[in-house]
Amino acid sequence: MYKKWIAGILAGSLALTLFSFKTESERYFEIAKNLDVFATLFKEVNTYYVDEVPPSKLVRTGIDAMLKSLDPYTNYIPEDDIEDFRTMTTGQYGGIGALIGSRDNKIVVQMPYENSPAHKAGLVIGDEILKIDGVNVSSKTTSEVSKLLKGQANSVVKLEVKSYGQTKPRTVELTRANIMVDNVPYYGMIDNEVGYFQLSGFTVDASKEVRTAVQKLKEQGAKKIIFDLRDNPGGLLHEAVNISNLFVDKGRDIVSTKGKVKEWNKTYKALDEPLDKTIPMVILTSSRSASASEIVAGVMQDYDRAVLVGERTFGKGLVQATRPLSYNSQLKVTTAKYYIPSGRSIQAIDYKHRNEDGSAGKIPDSLKVAHKTAGGRIVYDGGGVSPDVEVTRKTYSEIARTIASKGYFFEYANKYRAENPSIPSAKQFKLTDADYQKFVAFLDNKDVNYTTKVERELEELTEQAKSGKHLEDIKLELDAIKKKVSHNKSNDLMRFRTEIQEMLEAEIASRYYLQKGYIESSFDDDPDILMAKRVLDNQQEYASYLKVK
Repeated sequence: MYKKWIAGILAGSLALTLFSFKTESERYFEIAKNLDVFATLFKEVNTYYVDEVPPSKLVRTGIDAMLKSLDPYTNYIPEDDIEDFRTMTTGQYGGIGALIGSRDNKIVVQMPYENSPAHKAGLVIGDEILKIDGVNVSSKTTSEVSKLLKGQANSVVKLEVKSYGQTKPRTVELTRANIMVDNVPYYGMIDNEVGYFQLSGFTVDASKEVRTAVQKLKEQGAKKIIFDLRDNPGGLLHEAVNISNLFVDKGRDIVSTKGKVKEWNKTYKALDEPLDKTIPMVILTSSRSASASEIVAGVMQDYDRAVLVGERTFGKGLVQATRPLSYNSQLKVTTAKYYIPSGRSIQAIDYKHRNEDGSAGKIPDSLKVAHKTAGGRIVYDGGGVSPDVEVTRKTYSEIARTIASKGYFFEYANKYRAENPSIPSAKQFKLTDADYQKFVAFLDNKDVNYTTKVERELEELTEQAKSGKHLEDIKLELDAIKKKVSHNKSNDLMRFRTEIQEMLEAEIASRYYLQKGYIESSFDDDPDILMAKRVLDNQQEYASYLKVK
């Protein structure tokens, strides 16, 4: 009997092994078959298609479409793009240290980094770049110009630039350097007790920069911290682990990764003693805070270490790894999902189960599972990280958005800088009534036409009335409303002066104090920062958000 039982198990095991082997064989056959079909198809198209077929472009289209059907983060990186990818992951490149962009079909400096070759050479926001090493850039794209500006450190590049208000261009000679884009572009004191720092990325040494920022703020007297993760797209996983470790006890779980390759599954722990595990802290989040920034925000929430203020985060709970391919190209492929200490995954979008139209769907609320923080607060998975205090992002009027999109804030700030050698600190700088009237006068000969939501809806109503042959019945009323809306538009510069002036002040402050000026100018009117400060200033309110209701 015993021998028969053993024989039965062995037979079953053999059958299972054969079945698994057969399935794997079928899978490899499917791969080989489809690759063969693709190769023969491509050959036929190349031979018989009516026009000339560029092989690289056609294959790249096929690869991109194939990977896009999986998720937005699995990408093919050809050899030509490797340098840009390295810059994105390390934050380093050889160049002059300035952001450039296109304005009115001109390539202009948008922001020189502080103490970079561009900054030291006197390049300022708004300078138009005409030539690079004798090459006219008027017909080139921003990315093409960017590549011309980059190069080996210590190499020399000559620019022909024209500043605002100048009729003649000048030649500027710069020596390229190894540019390190700061992960922490700003830290400083909002008042005597509240320190603030912004983390914009998770490239190499992000955790060291955060450590330095917190230490410097405490030296300046900070007893409370605002940690700004808004719009941070994420980056290196180990930097997210190290940053979390700065504020939670050694030995605690930070994040776990789970994927198809079991050997790659790992739980990352806090390996070092924390920098500070008691200082009251508010973390600012937005709908564009993603990936590594969600790990940090989620860890702080799961351990009841900080109060989260702002918007629900993006919901990217996927981990990518790079794999080498032939001809120095690479594949960035999603290999796992990550889980924060409460056990929740924050992945909000279901790429595996798509809608009927092929689009990726959101994970339905019915499938979201409740988890608990260390202190017993209820948190949910499958939808990003929800803030403890929700603040709706500020919306701007049509006229403010129109002025910004047409570059009039940018242009006027350049004009203001040319006419005014200095201003007070960015925190103190305010436009006077006379200053604002000058801006209104500047817009007199500009195209500030825009269509309001009410006007669009009136237009739709008019079309519907016309098609239904009821237009004559309501024409007088429609005309009266249109006249009133038109009258209101002429007064919009005064009706929405507060928000327009705030945007203009920030733009002007950046001309004198660069990125730091732009950030500091918003301290007194940023809804998230104001709410964070209110929470930190009220000890009882702060504590209440970290306790079970």
